[in-house]
Amino acid sequence: MPADDAPSSPLASALGRVGDRWSLLIVDALLDGPLRYGELQQAVSGIATNMLAQRLRHLEAQRVVVAEPYSRRPARYSYDLTATGRSLAGALRLLAEWGAQGGGGATARHRLCGTPMEVRWYCPTCDLLAGEEPEEPIFV
Repeated sequence: MPADDAPSSPLASALGRVGDRWSLLIVDALLDGPLRYGELQQAVSGIATNMLAQRLRHLEAQRVVVAEPYSRRPARYSYDLTATGRSLAGALRLLAEWGAQGGGGATARHRLCGTPMEVRWYCPTCDLLAGEEPEEPIFV
């Protein structure tokens, strides 16, 4: 990538890889496991077939999605997330929660007891939640 085209920040880099509506909805649909093309089209409501094909190719090129053939003649594929793709789950949950707070739907709830879930910044080394430490965290 030429220096002029280099992302200006880590967020810009992430958005360049998966930062459009359809890509995020495809990743979300695949979080529950692999889907065939037709199943993906049903899971991502409103996406046109050409747009789905284009986004899947882009996500494959970014190593977010992998296509596994299940039929050679005709060529048909099942799509699944790579480890990189699965690592987007937390970010998608945060976006969904943010959307729910703005009136865009129901908040995530704990499956066992039904309590609304909370997202918190946590340091596993110090065993502290952000805000419990004496100073604000430094992002490096």
